[in-house]
Amino acid sequence: MTETIGGGQFTYKAEVGWGKLPDGYEFGDVAAVGVDRRDNVYAFHRGEHPMVVFDKDGNFLRSWGDDIFSHAHGIHMGPDDTIYCTDDGDHTVRKCTLDGKVLLEIGIPGKAAPYMSGEPFNRCTHTALSPQGDIYVSDGYGNSRVHKYTPDGRLLHSWGSPGTNPGEFNIAHNITCDGDGWVYVADRENHRIQVFDGNGKYETQWNNMHRPSGLFMTPGKCPLCYIAELGPHLPVNRDLPNIGPRISVWDHTGKQLARVQADPSRGTGPGQFISPHGIAADSQGNLYIGEVAYTSWSRSFPDVPKPKRIRCLQKLVRVENR
Repeated sequence: MTETIGGGQFTYKAEVGWGKLPDGYEFGDVAAVGVDRRDNVYAFHRGEHPMVVFDKDGNFLRSWGDDIFSHAHGIHMGPDDTIYCTDDGDHTVRKCTLDGKVLLEIGIPGKAAPYMSGEPFNRCTHTALSPQGDIYVSDGYGNSRVHKYTPDGRLLHSWGSPGTNPGEFNIAHNITCDGDGWVYVADRENHRIQVFDGNGKYETQWNNMHRPSGLFMTPGKCPLCYIAELGPHLPVNRDLPNIGPRISVWDHTGKQLARVQADPSRGTGPGQFISPHGIAADSQGNLYIGEVAYTSWSRSFPDVPKPKRIRCLQKLVRVENR
Protein backbone atom coordinates (compact mmCIF):
# COMPACT_ATOMS: atom_id res chain seq x y z
CA MET A 1 0.00 0.00 0.00
CA THR A 2 1.40 3.41 -0.96
CA GLU A 3 1.97 6.22 1.56
CA THR A 4 -0.30 8.58 -0.36
CA ILE A 5 -3.51 7.87 -2.25
CA GLY A 6 -5.19 9.63 -5.14
CA GLY A 7 -3.23 11.70 -7.63
CA GLY A 8 -2.57 15.19 -8.97
CA GLN A 9 -4.38 17.91 -7.03
CA PHE A 10 -6.39 15.17 -5.29
CA THR A 11 -3.52 13.48 -3.49
CA TYR A 12 -4.00 12.66 0.20
CA LYS A 13 -2.22 11.15 3.15
CA ALA A 14 -4.04 9.60 6.10
CA GLU A 15 -3.47 11.33 9.44
CA VAL A 16 -3.13 8.32 11.70
CA GLY A 17 -4.76 8.66 15.10
CA TRP A 18 -6.74 11.79 14.29
CA GLY A 19 -9.73 12.33 16.60
CA LYS A 20 -8.93 11.93 20.31
CA LEU A 21 -11.90 10.62 22.27
CA PRO A 22 -12.14 11.20 26.04
CA ASP A 23 -11.71 8.29 28.42
CA GLY A 24 -14.79 6.12 28.44
CA TYR A 25 -15.93 7.16 24.96
CA GLU A 26 -16.03 4.73 22.06
CA PHE A 27 -17.24 5.21 18.52
CA GLY A 28 -19.92 3.06 17.04
CA ASP A 29 -20.45 3.18 13.29
CA VAL A 30 -19.80 6.77 12.16
CA ALA A 31 -22.65 7.23 9.71
CA ALA A 32 -22.05 10.89 8.80
CA VAL A 33 -19.51 13.69 9.10
CA GLY A 34 -19.94 17.46 8.88
CA VAL A 35 -17.59 20.45 9.04
CA ASP A 36 -18.67 23.90 10.24
CA ARG A 37 -17.31 27.28 9.09
CA ARG A 38 -14.62 27.15 11.80
CA ASP A 39 -13.45 23.77 10.50
CA ASN A 40 -14.77 21.95 13.55
CA VAL A 41 -15.75 18.38 12.71
CA TYR A 42 -19.02 16.70 13.71
CA ALA A 43 -19.08 12.90 13.82
CA PHE A 44 -22.59 11.41 13.98
CA HIS A 45 -22.28 7.84 15.21
CA ARG A 46 -24.29 4.88 16.47
CA GLY A 47 -23.27 4.69 20.09
CA GLU A 48 -23.35 6.64 23.32
CA HIS A 49 -22.93 10.40 22.88
CA PRO A 50 -24.01 10.20 19.22
CA MET A 51 -22.74 13.63 18.14
CA VAL A 52 -19.05 14.11 18.87
CA VAL A 53 -17.34 17.39 17.96
CA PHE A 54 -13.61 17.88 17.34
CA ASP A 55 -11.49 20.83 16.30
CA LYS A 56 -9.48 20.57 13.10
CA ASP A 57 -6.54 19.05 14.98
CA GLY A 58 -8.70 16.25 16.36
CA ASN A 59 -9.07 17.59 19.90
CA PHE A 60 -12.39 16.74 21.55
CA LEU A 61 -14.65 19.76 22.06
CA ARG A 62 -18.02 18.39 23.18
CA SER A 63 -20.71 15.77 22.60
CA TRP A 64 -24.49 15.75 22.62
CA GLY A 65 -27.59 13.93 21.44
CA ASP A 66 -27.79 11.15 24.04
CA ASP A 67 -31.52 11.59 24.64
CA ILE A 68 -32.41 12.64 21.10
CA PHE A 69 -31.21 10.12 18.51
CA SER A 70 -31.82 6.40 18.09
CA HIS A 71 -29.85 5.52 14.93
CA ALA A 72 -27.57 8.09 13.31
CA HIS A 73 -27.60 8.29 9.53
CA GLY A 74 -27.02 11.73 7.95
CA ILE A 75 -25.99 15.29 8.80
CA HIS A 76 -25.94 18.48 6.77
CA MET A 77 -24.41 21.76 7.91
CA GLY A 78 -26.69 24.78 7.57
CA PRO A 79 -25.31 28.20 6.59
CA ASP A 80 -26.48 29.76 9.88
CA ASP A 81 -24.53 27.67 12.41
CA THR A 82 -27.13 24.93 12.46
CA ILE A 83 -26.95 21.23 11.70
CA TYR A 84 -29.64 18.99 10.16
CA CYS A 85 -29.59 15.47 11.60
CA THR A 86 -31.37 12.54 9.93
CA ASP A 87 -32.25 9.58 12.14
CA ASP A 88 -33.39 6.60 10.13
CA GLY A 89 -34.15 4.67 13.31
CA ASP A 90 -36.99 6.96 14.40
CA HIS A 91 -37.87 8.38 10.96
CA THR A 92 -37.11 12.02 11.71
CA VAL A 93 -35.11 15.02 10.58
CA ARG A 94 -34.07 17.52 13.25
CA LYS A 95 -32.55 20.95 12.82
CA CYS A 96 -30.27 21.67 15.78
CA THR A 97 -27.90 24.31 17.02
CA LEU A 98 -24.24 23.34 17.01
CA ASP A 99 -24.47 22.46 20.69
CA GLY A 100 -27.54 20.26 20.31
CA LYS A 101 -30.66 22.35 20.93
CA VAL A 102 -33.47 21.10 18.68
CA LEU A 103 -34.97 23.95 16.64
CA LEU A 104 -37.19 22.01 14.22
CA GLU A 105 -38.41 18.43 14.01
CA ILE A 106 -39.92 16.88 10.86
CA GLY A 107 -41.52 13.47 11.12
CA ILE A 108 -43.11 11.65 14.05
CA PRO A 109 -40.46 10.02 16.27
CA GLY A 110 -40.78 6.26 16.21
CA LYS A 111 -43.63 6.21 13.69
CA ALA A 112 -42.80 5.05 10.17
CA ALA A 113 -44.97 5.72 7.14
CA PRO A 114 -46.17 2.50 5.44
CA TYR A 115 -43.41 0.75 3.49
CA MET A 116 -42.98 2.20 -0.03
CA SER A 117 -46.10 4.31 0.37
CA GLY A 118 -44.31 7.48 -0.72
CA GLU A 119 -45.50 9.23 2.44
CA PRO A 120 -42.82 10.71 4.70
CA PHE A 121 -40.90 9.05 6.32
CA ASN A 122 -39.83 5.42 6.32
CA ARG A 123 -36.14 5.26 7.28
CA CYS A 124 -35.14 8.64 5.82
CA THR A 125 -31.44 8.99 5.10
CA HIS A 126 -30.19 12.54 4.55
CA THR A 127 -31.03 16.23 3.98
CA ALA A 128 -29.94 19.11 1.76
CA LEU A 129 -30.83 22.80 1.57
CA SER A 130 -31.75 24.81 -1.50
CA PRO A 131 -30.22 28.29 -1.96
CA GLN A 132 -33.55 29.64 -0.63
CA GLY A 133 -33.44 27.44 2.48
CA ASP A 134 -35.97 24.80 1.40
CA ILE A 135 -35.23 21.38 2.89
CA TYR A 136 -34.84 18.26 0.73
CA VAL A 137 -35.04 14.86 2.43
CA SER A 138 -33.99 11.59 0.83
CA ASP A 139 -36.40 8.97 2.14
CA GLY A 140 -34.38 6.05 1.19
CA TYR A 141 -34.69 2.65 2.88
CA GLY A 142 -38.42 2.14 3.35
CA ASN A 143 -39.37 4.56 0.57
CA SER A 144 -37.94 5.51 -2.83
CA ARG A 145 -38.68 9.18 -2.54
CA VAL A 146 -37.41 12.73 -2.17
CA HIS A 147 -39.50 15.24 -0.20
CA LYS A 148 -39.23 19.02 -0.39
CA TYR A 149 -40.14 21.14 2.64
CA THR A 150 -40.28 24.85 3.38
CA PRO A 151 -37.67 26.15 5.84
CA ASP A 152 -40.23 25.87 8.65
CA GLY A 153 -41.04 22.23 7.86
CA ARG A 154 -44.16 22.36 5.68
CA LEU A 155 -44.27 19.69 2.97
CA LEU A 156 -44.34 21.16 -0.54
CA HIS A 157 -44.20 18.07 -2.73
CA SER A 158 -42.42 14.75 -3.29
CA TRP A 159 -41.06 12.76 -6.20
CA GLY A 160 -39.63 9.35 -7.02
CA SER A 161 -40.73 5.73 -6.95
CA PRO A 162 -39.02 2.32 -6.76
CA GLY A 163 -37.18 1.18 -9.88
CA THR A 164 -34.25 1.71 -12.21
CA ASN A 165 -35.60 4.22 -14.75
CA PRO A 166 -34.76 7.92 -14.63
CA GLY A 167 -36.44 9.47 -11.61
CA GLU A 168 -36.77 6.11 -9.85
CA PHE A 169 -34.65 4.99 -6.90
CA ASN A 170 -33.16 1.85 -5.42
CA ILE A 171 -32.19 3.28 -2.01
CA ALA A 172 -32.04 7.07 -2.18
CA HIS A 173 -29.15 7.15 0.25
CA ASN A 174 -27.87 10.72 0.23
CA ILE A 175 -28.76 14.12 -1.21
CA THR A 176 -27.05 17.45 -1.80
CA CYS A 177 -27.81 20.73 -3.57
CA ASP A 178 -25.54 23.23 -5.33
CA GLY A 179 -25.61 27.02 -5.37
CA ASP A 180 -27.73 27.07 -8.52
CA GLY A 181 -30.42 24.88 -6.97
CA TRP A 182 -29.72 21.57 -8.74
CA VAL A 183 -30.44 18.54 -6.57
CA TYR A 184 -28.13 15.50 -6.58
CA VAL A 185 -29.32 12.15 -5.20
CA ALA A 186 -27.09 9.16 -4.46
CA ASP A 187 -29.20 6.34 -5.92
CA ARG A 188 -27.05 3.78 -4.19
CA GLU A 189 -28.10 0.38 -5.44
CA ASN A 190 -28.59 1.71 -8.98
CA HIS A 191 -24.90 2.77 -8.90
CA ARG A 192 -25.55 6.34 -9.98
CA ILE A 193 -26.10 9.95 -9.00
CA GLN A 194 -29.33 11.39 -10.36
CA VAL A 195 -29.61 15.15 -10.98
CA PHE A 196 -32.91 17.06 -10.73
CA ASP A 197 -34.03 20.65 -10.85
CA GLY A 198 -35.35 22.17 -7.64
CA ASN A 199 -38.85 20.85 -8.29
CA GLY A 200 -37.84 17.26 -8.99
CA LYS A 201 -37.65 17.32 -12.78
CA TYR A 202 -35.10 14.74 -13.91
CA GLU A 203 -32.14 16.26 -15.79
CA THR A 204 -29.33 13.73 -16.06
CA GLN A 205 -27.38 11.06 -14.22
CA TRP A 206 -23.77 10.28 -13.44
CA ASN A 207 -22.71 6.67 -13.88
CA ASN A 208 -19.50 4.64 -13.55
CA MET A 209 -19.46 4.35 -9.77
CA HIS A 210 -20.14 1.52 -7.33
CA ARG A 211 -22.78 1.96 -4.61
CA PRO A 212 -22.42 5.72 -3.95
CA SER A 213 -23.20 6.30 -0.31
CA GLY A 214 -21.89 9.67 0.89
CA LEU A 215 -22.03 13.01 -0.93
CA PHE A 216 -20.32 16.30 -0.18
CA MET A 217 -20.43 19.29 -2.51
CA THR A 218 -18.19 22.32 -2.05
CA PRO A 219 -19.85 25.77 -1.91
CA GLY A 220 -19.74 28.43 -4.63
CA LYS A 221 -19.73 28.32 -8.40
CA CYS A 222 -18.38 25.26 -10.23
CA PRO A 223 -18.40 23.06 -7.12
CA LEU A 224 -16.62 19.78 -6.64
CA CYS A 225 -18.56 16.71 -5.54
CA TYR A 226 -16.88 14.14 -3.30
CA ILE A 227 -18.53 10.73 -3.41
CA ALA A 228 -17.94 7.92 -0.91
CA GLU A 229 -18.44 4.61 -2.71
CA LEU A 230 -19.11 1.56 -0.57
CA GLY A 231 -17.68 -0.86 -3.08
CA PRO A 232 -18.69 -4.54 -3.39
CA HIS A 233 -20.07 -6.69 -0.58
CA LEU A 234 -21.20 -9.89 -2.27
CA PRO A 235 -19.02 -13.02 -2.00
CA VAL A 236 -18.76 -13.24 -5.79
CA ASN A 237 -17.18 -9.77 -6.21
CA ARG A 238 -15.93 -8.82 -2.74
CA ASP A 239 -12.27 -8.91 -3.78
CA LEU A 240 -12.70 -7.60 -7.32
CA PRO A 241 -10.07 -4.90 -7.96
CA ASN A 242 -10.82 -1.31 -9.00
CA ILE A 243 -14.39 -0.94 -7.72
CA GLY A 244 -13.73 0.26 -4.19
CA PRO A 245 -14.39 0.97 -1.44
CA ARG A 246 -13.04 4.42 -2.36
CA ILE A 247 -13.61 8.15 -2.70
CA SER A 248 -14.32 9.69 -6.10
CA VAL A 249 -14.14 13.35 -7.08
CA TRP A 250 -16.41 14.77 -9.78
CA ASP A 251 -17.07 18.25 -11.08
CA HIS A 252 -20.57 19.70 -11.18
CA THR A 253 -21.00 18.78 -14.86
CA GLY A 254 -20.59 15.07 -14.14
CA LYS A 255 -16.94 14.71 -15.17
CA GLN A 256 -14.93 12.32 -13.05
CA LEU A 257 -11.73 14.02 -11.88
CA ALA A 258 -10.09 11.50 -9.56
CA ARG A 259 -10.34 8.17 -7.78
CA VAL A 260 -8.91 8.13 -4.26
CA GLN A 261 -8.17 4.62 -3.08
CA ALA A 262 -5.35 2.55 -1.69
CA ASP A 263 -4.11 -0.71 -3.16
CA PRO A 264 -5.71 -2.86 -1.90
CA SER A 265 -8.56 -0.52 -1.14
CA ARG A 266 -10.33 -2.66 1.46
CA GLY A 267 -8.72 -2.88 4.87
CA THR A 268 -7.99 -1.18 8.17
CA GLY A 269 -4.68 0.45 7.25
CA PRO A 270 -4.15 4.19 6.72
CA GLY A 271 -6.07 5.28 3.62
CA GLN A 272 -7.90 1.98 3.33
CA PHE A 273 -11.66 1.66 3.87
CA ILE A 274 -14.20 -0.90 4.96
CA SER A 275 -17.45 0.95 4.37
CA PRO A 276 -17.19 4.72 3.70
CA HIS A 277 -20.68 5.97 4.49
CA GLY A 278 -20.32 9.73 5.08
CA ILE A 279 -17.88 12.36 3.84
CA ALA A 280 -17.10 16.06 4.28
CA ALA A 281 -14.26 18.43 3.37
CA ASP A 282 -12.87 21.36 5.34
CA SER A 283 -11.75 24.76 4.05
CA GLN A 284 -8.28 23.38 3.23
CA GLY A 285 -9.57 20.51 1.12
CA ASN A 286 -8.86 17.84 3.75
CA LEU A 287 -11.37 15.00 3.82
CA TYR A 288 -13.15 13.37 6.75
CA ILE A 289 -14.70 9.97 6.15
CA GLY A 290 -17.10 8.17 8.46
CA GLU A 291 -17.50 4.41 8.10
CA VAL A 292 -20.14 1.91 9.19
CA ALA A 293 -17.32 -0.54 9.75
CA TYR A 294 -18.88 -2.59 12.55
CA THR A 295 -22.00 -3.29 10.49
CA SER A 296 -19.97 -4.12 7.39
CA TRP A 297 -17.19 -6.17 8.98
CA SER A 298 -18.72 -9.62 8.56
CA ARG A 299 -19.46 -9.00 4.87
CA SER A 300 -16.02 -7.50 4.22
CA PHE A 301 -14.03 -10.09 6.20
CA PRO A 302 -16.30 -13.12 6.67
CA ASP A 303 -13.47 -15.35 7.89
CA VAL A 304 -11.99 -12.87 10.38
CA PRO A 305 -13.51 -12.37 13.86
CA LYS A 306 -14.81 -8.86 14.40
CA PRO A 307 -12.35 -6.83 16.51
CA LYS A 308 -13.58 -5.18 19.68
CA ARG A 309 -12.62 -1.81 18.25
CA ILE A 310 -12.56 -0.76 14.60
CA ARG A 311 -11.58 2.62 13.19
CA CYS A 312 -14.73 4.35 11.96
CA LEU A 313 -13.47 7.91 11.36
CA GLN A 314 -10.51 8.91 9.22
CA LYS A 315 -8.92 12.20 8.15
CA LEU A 316 -7.19 12.42 4.78
CA VAL A 317 -4.89 15.42 4.55
CA ARG A 318 -4.60 16.99 1.14
CA VAL A 319 -1.00 16.90 -0.09
CA GLU A 320 0.24 19.98 -1.92
CA ASN A 321 1.81 19.09 -5.25
CA ARG A 322 4.36 21.61 -6.42
